[in-house]
Amino acid sequence: MSAFSSRTRLHQLIPALAHLRTVLAVCLFTVLATGCTKVPEGLQPVTGFDVNRYLGTWYEIARLDHSFERGLQNVTAEYSEGPDGAIRVLNRGYNPAKRTWEEAEGTAKFLGDRHTGSLKVSFFGPFYGGYHILAVDRDYRYAMLTGPSRAYLWILAREDHLPEDVLQGLLHQAQVWGFNTDKLVRVSHAPPEATPAPGEATK
Repeated sequence: MSAFSSRTRLHQLIPALAHLRTVLAVCLFTVLATGCTKVPEGLQPVTGFDVNRYLGTWYEIARLDHSFERGLQNVTAEYSEGPDGAIRVLNRGYNPAKRTWEEAEGTAKFLGDRHTGSLKVSFFGPFYGGYHILAVDRDYRYAMLTGPSRAYLWILAREDHLPEDVLQGLLHQAQVWGFNTDKLVRVSHAPPEATPAPGEATK
């Protein structure tokens, strides 16, 4: 085969290769998007969920730590009704190393019906992560939730503390569900010293 014919065949293959790369990229994005919002295998979000009772401010009591929250104290999550049935999410925490308040604003949407505690939440444009409520008190005083895998776990409460017996009950249930509760970080809500007000948080 001549060098000319080889170049011709390569030239003909370039559009096909480019198309294949596009298809693969779309497929990869679809897999990642689906995987990032799925419910971890073997777990079931709560049913009979009442989003109106869930709205408002929650205090983070304990969490499996990740880089986006690492080192933060006094963490709260505030949920409010947004447009088109979406939920506005405002997370806020104090960074003692920087002596600043940090916050992140996002949007949560139900994956199915609004009576099942399974949502997807985004803080970065079109990229969503799973937000699945596994347990909630009948009076909506505390809740336990996960992300797309058992590497994520949060325990929230309406006040900045939980009675130890209630917390231990939640930890036991989390262990039964396969979470590594030994790695849970208990979140301090002690008043930060000489800090800006939360309204002066840095984004």
